[in-house]
Amino acid sequence: MALASAEKREFPRIQIHTPVHYKIRGSSEFNNVVSDNISVGGLGFVNNNFISPGTFLMLELNLLNRVISPLGKTVWSCPIAHSDRYGLGVQFHELDIKEKDYLQDFVNMQLGRI
Repeated sequence: MALASAEKREFPRIQIHTPVHYKIRGSSEFNNVVSDNISVGGLGFVNNNFISPGTFLMLELNLLNRVISPLGKTVWSCPIAHSDRYGLGVQFHELDIKEKDYLQDFVNMQLGRI
């Protein structure tokens, strides 16, 4: 008999495919990806390049024609089977309070809580 695993995330996460522009902090080159999911605490995306856990990323996320710009930290990065790509999990470390409120409202709206 399999037991259901308990959700360990602090914030509810929604599946969303939205443009993400990022650069490694200290770099001048922006990269473009599409998110897989997002929450008030972070986001996930697939990338062509490995980014080691602990790397800080300057992010720009477009949500309903509004751009939010958190500082994120890669918490995990793992290869995707049968591809040359990597799945990444990024935790937000710095997020303006107005942007955080907007993101919370956006997630709640997508979850049907508003």
